[in-house]
Amino acid sequence: MINSPLLIFKNPLLMPAVIGWFSAQVIKLILTLIFSRKLDFSRLVGSGGMPSSHSSFVIALTVSAGLRHGWDSALFAVCMVLSSVVMYDAAGVRRAAGRQAAVLNRVVRAMVDAGHTFDRNDVLRELLGHTPVEVIAGAILGTLVAVVYSSNIK
Repeated sequence: MINSPLLIFKNPLLMPAVIGWFSAQVIKLILTLIFSRKLDFSRLVGSGGMPSSHSSFVIALTVSAGLRHGWDSALFAVCMVLSSVVMYDAAGVRRAAGRQAAVLNRVVRAMVDAGHTFDRNDVLRELLGHTPVEVIAGAILGTLVAVVYSSNIK
């Protein structure tokens, strides 16, 4: 049997993860449209915001592994550890980095107002991490995607 790269689209663990990530990104685009009244396509690939696509991605993978291979399998355990690290990082380290970026950007703006010059590339991205609610919402979305996907695929 030839092992085609296209078989990746039939992978019962990878596909729910990708669908979970994509669903979260689309929801971010829609929420931005509703609340900001602007169509910001950068939300399809950007980090931060509601819901966490990182959480949706890893939890869809984890739940799919549990459903397919068992909740006591080594694969589920590895996925669960990975998910925990990713979600902790999204709500902890990356959120703190976003807050620091916001403070540094205010300092740079104050320095520009005082006459200093800065390159446009010196502005830091502030929307990096997630609030705990955004992480939980992403985890719920990922769980729903995995359950729905697995119930439709044999």
